[in-house]
Amino acid sequence: MKRNIVNIVEDEEIQAINPILPRFPVRASKVYTQVDYDAIIKKAWEGYDDSKTIKHIEDVSAMVSTNHVFRITFEDGDMVIAKLSYFGNYEHFKEDHRIIHALSNNLLYPFENLLAKSLLKNNRVYVYRYKQGKTDAWVVFYNPSRILERLPRRLEEEHIVKLGQQVGKFHKACSRVKNVLPRSSKTLRTDIAALQQLLITDEKKFGSAMQVDFLKYHCDLFLKNRSSYNMKSFEIIPVFIDWNIGNFSVTPSLELYSRWDYDWFRMSYRLLDFYFFSRVVSDAGDRTVFSYYIGTMMEDRFILFLKEYHQVNPLSADEIRFLKEAYRFFILNYVIKDGKHFFNEQYAKKLQAEAFEIYLPSVDRDFDAEKIIDALGIK
Repeated sequence: MKRNIVNIVEDEEIQAINPILPRFPVRASKVYTQVDYDAIIKKAWEGYDDSKTIKHIEDVSAMVSTNHVFRITFEDGDMVIAKLSYFGNYEHFKEDHRIIHALSNNLLYPFENLLAKSLLKNNRVYVYRYKQGKTDAWVVFYNPSRILERLPRRLEEEHIVKLGQQVGKFHKACSRVKNVLPRSSKTLRTDIAALQQLLITDEKKFGSAMQVDFLKYHCDLFLKNRSSYNMKSFEIIPVFIDWNIGNFSVTPSLELYSRWDYDWFRMSYRLLDFYFFSRVVSDAGDRTVFSYYIGTMMEDRFILFLKEYHQVNPLSADEIRFLKEAYRFFILNYVIKDGKHFFNEQYAKKLQAEAFEIYLPSVDRDFDAEKIIDALGIK
């Protein structure tokens, strides 16, 4: 089978937004239009290897966040991928990519080549920081990621069964190497604390006083509910969270083959991956116009996924109960706190409005952990 080269952040679900919303540019709301990306990329490469001449730089970004992705072609025909970011925290960016590199280097068969590889210099992931005026941007280089098959937009039962098994195996592989990975400074608690601080210092950003109080309530509820579970038994492993079908490929026998797009990578509980898998296996399938409803985690199709996963990598009852808190965290952190940086302005407004009207009110109303626990036969 012919193998293709793909840029590392190809996301079909997001790329498809543009024809639906032709009046709005498919970019995040925070875009520095004066930034000379090519100049930054060239400086970054000069710092890496100035003996190799760049011939062409092509922007291949999905245009949904402040992260930009470029395909770089050299005079000798070689090619690499560059990721440029100026949202968030430079130290977190560097930390995440060093953890990902250590993970990719230590994963054993059959996942030893699953992740896109960062380029190294002096035996460390090369990260370039550009600071000039108000511009503070950072760059990391990757080898291009190879792809084989894409899962269909709506999965059949055989796909769901195999995916559940594969994810169970992949999480086990990540668990085996967790002790040799660099430490991470980010936790769920620190991210929620950052949101709580913003709700005090920049409350107008989040809407009316009633909306701000509503968000404060859900932040407090998340932190309170964490103490209701046996969290010490929850492993902390590498999780990628955003598992849209445009972010990974499989072999013809439906085994995981390659994974790219690390925007939401973190060291945390495996449960943070499950909401997106519920969306992948949902009856609606991968959709052009999407929302983040909690209902996909109550579908029989997701329970089938979990049954297969559970056979490979057993889950506890408390982990299943914590799924609603993982979902609450996702909405608070990635939709409310950072949504305007990940999605184009119009879509960010849509998702954040739905967070107030639908997503957060549904957490304690529409998720029934006991139904899943019973279906899995967990004692």
